[in-house]
Amino acid sequence: MGMFERDRQVFADAEPLDDSYEPEDVRERDEELEKYQRALQPIIDNRPTSNIFLYGKTGTGKTVATKYMLSHLENSAVGYDDVDLSTVWVSCENLSSSYQVAVALVNELRKNQNKDRISTTGYSQQRVFDLLYEELDALGGTVVIVLDEIDNIGHSDDILYGLPRARSNGYVDTVRPVIVGISNDFKFRDNLSPKVKDTLAEKEILFPPYDANQLRSILEPRAEKAFHDGVLTDDVVPLCAAFAAQDTGSARQAIRLLREAGELTQAKDSETVTEENVRDAQDELEKNQLYQGMQELTTQGHAVLCALAYHQALDEVPVRSRDLYERYLTVCDRLDADSVSERRVRDHLSDMHMLGLISVNERNEGLSAGRYHEYELDIPLKTVLDVLNSTSRFEELSDIIKSTADDNNLLQSGISDY
Repeated sequence: MGMFERDRQVFADAEPLDDSYEPEDVRERDEELEKYQRALQPIIDNRPTSNIFLYGKTGTGKTVATKYMLSHLENSAVGYDDVDLSTVWVSCENLSSSYQVAVALVNELRKNQNKDRISTTGYSQQRVFDLLYEELDALGGTVVIVLDEIDNIGHSDDILYGLPRARSNGYVDTVRPVIVGISNDFKFRDNLSPKVKDTLAEKEILFPPYDANQLRSILEPRAEKAFHDGVLTDDVVPLCAAFAAQDTGSARQAIRLLREAGELTQAKDSETVTEENVRDAQDELEKNQLYQGMQELTTQGHAVLCALAYHQALDEVPVRSRDLYERYLTVCDRLDADSVSERRVRDHLSDMHMLGLISVNERNEGLSAGRYHEYELDIPLKTVLDVLNSTSRFEELSDIIKSTADDNNLLQSGISDY
């Protein structure tokens, strides 16, 4: 036999443990699904529908619930002659402005009609919006526009003002756009401009982290399909659920932990996944989680991390938030990106602290300077630069920071430091 042989003793069908897997039902989200159904019901009733915004951390079921509900909505709409429904889905993961979102929407709509894409440059924002209105009007009826990870656009929120008002402003005649926004940032709405808040008139649905019992309920049917009978010991699924619940409450994390435990078992040529395999998988994923945590930061989060990395490269750490904020503004200017308030930068720093990416020290200088916080990286600088370098907008800044660190002999090694 060759180096690679097909596994016949651990995994029966690993697809249910894949991030892209869509379950037949959505578990442990009955209350949220009920709210979602009420929010979408006006579409079937053929009457004006409020925009819908879903909030919750990564892995709490927002995207799965949306795909599930829209699938049922589309199936139901077929039974009514007077309901004309279309859906368009855009991930805003790498989109940092309303202009970029509008271009992505135009191209997604054109793709469905086999029309040529438009360029991401060379048009004014108003022209792109006009093209978007033309494509939407050509569809007609109700168009549900899903903007996944919408918080990446930051303060550039014109798209959230223009789309809800398109019909009343006469930009479209035959279409009713309905926005479904999915955000990992509970405070995203707080940072929208007042005119957008007033225009959106949205229904909000919050997706809290899962507890251990809920995660166990989600894992069990996947585990039953994914593994051969008798492979998992009784404590494997509960332990995976407990680890994920204690950390993030993320179903995605629990599923990945179960899969990693199976893969480690397979690598050892063993026939049984045990508690020890789960604990080994947890150690392995904790290392990878630092990379993933950084990669899943918003553009603003990456800008804050970039500013802190530069102070690290200059050996100017720990750094006070006010000094870090000045560097952050420079980063945003270099990226031609919108900046957020110093308070929001501290929120991003708090999130990164919870992810284990940075350390925070509280200082109290008494009456002279008062109480303040200082920050520094809690992981190797090279690890941060690897992630920034993999994000196209930050490649140039990453190279500058690396050069600065090299000059100061401060660049640490990467994975080996764990």
